[in-house]
Amino acid sequence: MNGADALIATLAKQGVRACFANPGTSELHLVAALDREPGIRSILGLFEGVVTGAADGYGRMAGVPAMTLLHLGPGLANGLANLHNARRARSPVINLIGDHAVDHVGLDAPLTSDIEGLAQPMSDWVRRSTSPDDLAQAGAEAIAAAQRHPGAIASVIAAADHCWGASSVAPKPVAQPQAVPTDDEVIAAAAEALKASTTPCLFLGGPALLGDALDAAGRIQAATNARLICETFPARVERGAARVAVERLPYFGDAAIASLTGTDTVVLAGAPAPVSFFAYEGQPSRLLPDDARVVMLCEARDDVEGALIRLADLLDAPTAVSSTRATADVTPEGPLTPASVAGVLAECLPEQAIVCDEAATTGLPSFLATTAAAPHDWLTLTGGAIGQGLPVAVGAAVACPDRPVIALQADGSGLYTLQALWTMAREQLDVTTVLFNNGSYAILNIELARVGLADVGDTARSLLDLTQPAIDWTALSTSLGVMATQVTTTAEYRTALKNALAQRGPRLIEVMVAPRA
Repeated sequence: MNGADALIATLAKQGVRACFANPGTSELHLVAALDREPGIRSILGLFEGVVTGAADGYGRMAGVPAMTLLHLGPGLANGLANLHNARRARSPVINLIGDHAVDHVGLDAPLTSDIEGLAQPMSDWVRRSTSPDDLAQAGAEAIAAAQRHPGAIASVIAAADHCWGASSVAPKPVAQPQAVPTDDEVIAAAAEALKASTTPCLFLGGPALLGDALDAAGRIQAATNARLICETFPARVERGAARVAVERLPYFGDAAIASLTGTDTVVLAGAPAPVSFFAYEGQPSRLLPDDARVVMLCEARDDVEGALIRLADLLDAPTAVSSTRATADVTPEGPLTPASVAGVLAECLPEQAIVCDEAATTGLPSFLATTAAAPHDWLTLTGGAIGQGLPVAVGAAVACPDRPVIALQADGSGLYTLQALWTMAREQLDVTTVLFNNGSYAILNIELARVGLADVGDTARSLLDLTQPAIDWTALSTSLGVMATQVTTTAEYRTALKNALAQRGPRLIEVMVAPRA
């Protein structure tokens, strides 16, 4: 057995079931080891941003790490943007990054780079192997590091000679870290603050938006009349009929401030106090009211579920919270608008769908319209680095093969990682991509006005325009192996979405929406 075999066998034994890969020469012994390991499904991505984004989507839905296989420092660098998003989502991910053989590194070959320096900013844990026998041990430690509650990015740098060298030492077991429980005094302080408040808010993020933790938040709301508000871009929210409804904090800072104005108490559960995405001249970056009492109940890496349940019990909250399903209105026919697109999605959303939302300016109406739709999960762009939506949909579909996945995708950000469509086709993943084509970076056109630069010239406008030449997503998708259709009316969209959801496999619907001036 060589070091690569020992490493891959260790990862498989510890529950890793998927590898998203874009390997090179230095990783070929790892490729061969994967070939000999039937317990791990190996999936090729044509760009490293697809690989890392897919591992993020897998981790969000499976709750256990997938692995990536990346080629040296430049390969890792290509995947860093979506590792940033994964780290913000606290997704469990194990990166295997190949490196030159130890003796070769000092020769400064063309692909030599500071891999640790590249990995550190987007990783929670980085480890370089020291020998063939140590490689499997590094893998065992990476599994424990990646499963730090609720998830973390663990990166292992594997020298090529450590992969091909003989290995005979079994790795020592590594204890998995446990979530930290909240002190009783903090639970009591949160309870007293909520009871004394007239306009309380429970601000939720991370694990607070799932399962029993979300149910406990609903119990607290019933006992205190607290508003339930989540982060602007949560990693994953369980939503829909019979689930606790949660407001989503607006994206723009002034709208978020207006939403929170008048709140006298904020209890933070699984999320830090919110700040605006960007600084704006003359506007505050901190979004909570200055005079609000703020209590940190638990951070995302704490036992969020336990803290919320204990808080609900201390408040004598009802043991169950009733939820009702609103009757979905039939969306009127006519031109495509954000509202009509959202209404059709609410009508057609299947039970237990997974929605991966990188729709940008067209995403919020769909989120609001589906509050009482069939039960589903909603995944968002946690770190703000665009090009996440299609890769996350790949990972979610691999993690949950029996659940339909819907990717709501803006055209501008979709171009960053369009290679994900090829992976969907190759793996025959059940993903329906709804591609909103407005021929521009529309969010930046909005931001021009918000920063006082609405009156700009042709050069500035051209840097936000995607119509010179126009991009034909239907043809592009078809060329990558995903059947596609273009729609221009609400009726066409409804028919296309129903047809796509009625059959398994990847489909793309190009929704032509009016460009924003």
